[in-house]
Amino acid sequence: MAYKKSHVLERFFERHKRFHRCCLQYNRRKGMKIHRLREDFADFLESLEANGKALILMSLLTIMVMAVITMAVFFLSVKGKEEVMVPNVVGKELSAALLEMQVKELYPKLQMKYSNFVDDKGTVLEQSPPAGSIVKAGRRINLVVSRGAVIDTVKDYVGQKIDSVKLDLQSLFTGYTRPLIVLDENFSYEFNEQEEGTILWQDPAPDTKISDPIVLKVGLSKGSQYDKVKIPSLENLSLNDTLLVMNRTKLLYDFSFRTPELDEGIGRVVSQLPVGDTYVNAYSRVSVVFAFPEDMEENGLIYGVFKETLQEFPYAVELKLEAILPEGDRYALVQFYHLGGNVSIPYAVARGTELVLSISNKEAARFLVD
Repeated sequence: MAYKKSHVLERFFERHKRFHRCCLQYNRRKGMKIHRLREDFADFLESLEANGKALILMSLLTIMVMAVITMAVFFLSVKGKEEVMVPNVVGKELSAALLEMQVKELYPKLQMKYSNFVDDKGTVLEQSPPAGSIVKAGRRINLVVSRGAVIDTVKDYVGQKIDSVKLDLQSLFTGYTRPLIVLDENFSYEFNEQEEGTILWQDPAPDTKISDPIVLKVGLSKGSQYDKVKIPSLENLSLNDTLLVMNRTKLLYDFSFRTPELDEGIGRVVSQLPVGDTYVNAYSRVSVVFAFPEDMEENGLIYGVFKETLQEFPYAVELKLEAILPEGDRYALVQFYHLGGNVSIPYAVARGTELVLSISNKEAARFLVD
């Protein structure tokens, strides 16, 4: 047993000596590497110190070359494409205009619109930039090209009301310096079973080709020569009910007023002439008398009769009386047909209300109730 223990200890000390020798060898090698690194770094510093001027010159030369290249690229990019003069293509056919643009390496941007003349179709009307401008090749040039006239034939207006035809022509040629169709308002009138203001004939005839501006002549109906109307009985009707009757009958009413007598109601009809339930020609005049308060004011309302003298019309036109309240709200009091001349309309509105009379939706007169 003592021999075995001795043998084990010898082996242990032998291994320890070997490990110690290895550590010494590793440290010597490591020290030699660090020493070599220090020597190499010292050599680099000496070389840098000896050749520093050459290195600095080389760096400066490199920077200068790069600067020259950068400036060259910059000026080439600024110079860009070749400059060209914009040609004049206004009045030319679109195909010819496009060829001229292509030669100049310009690119058109097209906008289509209607023009005054049928023959303008496909022609350049405007250009931007204008002719003679200096631009770079590749620039877009705005061209306005004609679609031609908005219509190229005369429409059929027979059977339509003259007021609607006026509005149609006005909207059709809005913005035109020379409308293709001009309505001759020296109308020809004749009695006819058609409603008043209806177009009976036209010249030129429908579907006539339009090459230049034309004057449209029409004949209008005056209504039936034997058209009879039954006069409604208005006595004791309120003001609002009377206005409703005005809207439904082909009669011309002349309104007046007086203070109430006995048990007559304020704001009601007290007499009329001719009396109700009799027949007269269409658009005959009927006199109507209202009972209004003595001071013309009752329950916060001002009573009165709106009066205006208009030109006389050959056929009945649409009239409308509107009220604009002090707060700004607007509403129609009555709408009816009239032949012109003396017009009278009863009203009961708040103080400060403005009354507006219009003929075929065009304002003709205003009155402030005060």
